[in-house]
Amino acid sequence: MGKKFKKIAVLTSGGDAPGMNPAVRAVVRKALAEGVEVVGVVGGYKGLIENTLIPFTPRSVSNIITKGGTFLYSERCLEFKTEEGMAAAIETCRKENIEGIIAIGGDGTFRGATDLARRGIPTIGIPATIDNDITATDYTLGYDTAMNTVLTMVDDLRDTCESHARCNVVEVMGRDCGCIALNTGIATGAIGIAISELEFDEEALLARARALKADGKRGMIVMVSEGIPAIKGADYCEKLTARLNEILDSRFSRLAHVVRGGSPTLRDRVTATEMGVLAVELLLKGESNMVICEIDGKLQPVEINFALILDRMYKNKLKDGDLEMFSAEQVEEMRTICAKRKAEIERLNQIALDVCK
Repeated sequence: MGKKFKKIAVLTSGGDAPGMNPAVRAVVRKALAEGVEVVGVVGGYKGLIENTLIPFTPRSVSNIITKGGTFLYSERCLEFKTEEGMAAAIETCRKENIEGIIAIGGDGTFRGATDLARRGIPTIGIPATIDNDITATDYTLGYDTAMNTVLTMVDDLRDTCESHARCNVVEVMGRDCGCIALNTGIATGAIGIAISELEFDEEALLARARALKADGKRGMIVMVSEGIPAIKGADYCEKLTARLNEILDSRFSRLAHVVRGGSPTLRDRVTATEMGVLAVELLLKGESNMVICEIDGKLQPVEINFALILDRMYKNKLKDGDLEMFSAEQVEEMRTICAKRKAEIERLNQIALDVCK
């Protein structure tokens, strides 16, 4: 067992995601059940710098399990990356007797958490981002809700596409990760899916659209991850729509931030609750600088530094010296995880090509 904690804090940081509120609820109620006082940090790391805290009782988190976004709010905080900002955050922790922090968010959130851990504030991270773009975990909070939001909206688009013999090019969020586009493309029967992880054959898509129209298909959907316009230019979706319009009436829809909203699904509520409870358990056992990951259906802690460098490896963003802190076995484990994730994307993409016709 680790030290006896008297008081901890919980915060949400980075982009909001459905599931953040259920995670906060679980952290609060589990910690209070263990006799540990809990405060919420309003506005992410900025709130920690400015000492914007609210005390929690079990009733403070009643009914937030149904709400999207984050009721603790979230702000980007460049100041937290400076020594002055970090010193102010540490001073808040000391002044308010905060002995540990549970941070809910994405990779930027975890970089902040590991900085706190290095300075003596134990931290546990919970992955919450609709993009599902944290390589160390198979699942991030908000991902299922986001996909279901896209599914509902594209199903509605398909109705009008079918009525008017039309194609709709749909751009969805995901930053540089195509998981949302790939899975919702399969689920909506898209005739083409463009994600940044794989080469997109535009000419093959156009040939497929011609053949499908000749075969009597009326409504068509093309799903594009926002990572593609980031590579090929902000107007890529419009250009693709114009080319498809030479074959059949085509329109472009950018779903944008609406995909982040909405009441969390059962999957996100249950997973958030499990992660929140485990985060408290780990903190009270003396663990720190860990992020809770879902790997092959089971929750387990992964060291944050490992998760961050693994993410850079997968995204081809490694910097000189990044791997020096790890053993040869750990580096090989990273490579294995990257290969597994890439293979899964290729498998799903092939399924899309085989059945979405």
